[in-house]
Amino acid sequence: MRFTYDPRYNIAYIRFHEKRAEVEAIRVSDELIVDMAPDGTVYGIELLNANEQLWREDMGGLVVINEATGEHTELPLAKTRQTPSMIGVEREAG
Repeated sequence: MRFTYDPRYNIAYIRFHEKRAEVEAIRVSDELIVDMAPDGTVYGIELLNANEQLWREDMGGLVVINEATGEHTELPLAKTRQTPSMIGVEREAG
């Protein structure tokens, strides 16, 4: 699994699998897109306006925790708002 965040466009992507098949981008909401194969396999989830979805005032970023080991890493998130011109920006392939 891979998590990427691009503060230039305020987009986060959680990739579960490398795309080995044609996937359909299913827009679940204005800020959530799921990449799914015809067999139902979810390849990734894209969060538009990611900082609003992942950032909270009491936290400075995204905390990733390994439940098995207790190890954690904090990733800072940009505190900018997405502008209308950023909606529909092509996302990273892969």
